[in-house]
Amino acid sequence: MPELPEVEALRDFLDTHLVGRRIARVLPVAISVLKTYDPPLTALEGRTVELVARHGKFLDLATAGGPHLVTHLARAGWLHWKDRLPDGAPRPGKGPLALRVALDDGAGFDLTEAGTQKRLAVYVVHDPADVPGIARLGPDPLAPGFDRQAFADLLTGERRQIKGALRDQSLIAGIGNAYSDEILHAARMSPFRLAASLTEQETTTLYEALRATLTEAVARSHGVAAGHLKSEKKTGLHIHGHTGDPCPVCGDTIREVSFSDSSLQYCPTCQTGGKPLADRRMSRLLK
Repeated sequence: MPELPEVEALRDFLDTHLVGRRIARVLPVAISVLKTYDPPLTALEGRTVELVARHGKFLDLATAGGPHLVTHLARAGWLHWKDRLPDGAPRPGKGPLALRVALDDGAGFDLTEAGTQKRLAVYVVHDPADVPGIARLGPDPLAPGFDRQAFADLLTGERRQIKGALRDQSLIAGIGNAYSDEILHAARMSPFRLAASLTEQETTTLYEALRATLTEAVARSHGVAAGHLKSEKKTGLHIHGHTGDPCPVCGDTIREVSFSDSSLQYCPTCQTGGKPLADRRMSRLLK
């Protein structure tokens, strides 16, 4: 799933390639991707893109005097830029193509989604705050005002495990499964630790790990072409997706806890005092 660093890199890429250019047509291929009907997609046509913004994991294309095209790529969605789009309108089918945005000079981009679970979402709105997911977003962790005290205030009274708190978009915007694993490993903290139980020093350590991990990931992605961001993300992850590999810090074997539709990775030596965390799905299989 694209998270804050990748979406920020896409924003930066589109800011360079899209701002100042005019939208000729917006062509839906998978009707299910469109979550709004008023304004219609045609309200974007003939408009010039004047700004590309990011709200958490949402991309926001603002047009001059017109509506915003807001996209959430979900778990398996992606944006593919093309200096020259294929001729002719795309045909609806079972392929990954969900929506095409064509510019008046022949360039444009496709939104695609792999897999059978179709969660990619596109909204055409007068105000980004009209998108429910954006309206519920917590603060951006890379915003200038997101300091250590602001972070500590968010965790006050949080009785959830810290892994879940970091992923909650209404608490902090933009962090998903992968970067929460990376942040917790950098902070040498168990993902099952209760957020409200952190000491002052542990809160400081976690805040610094969060800012450093995301800042470094954004820096790595800066200037990378849209088509290469997925592979860049994978190469930059040290813990997430590395079950069975040696920890890059201590050499212990990276372990996994599986859930119904996701998993987390951690290092026992660095994060849990050498003790493996209970994996309920594996425990059920062994009964």
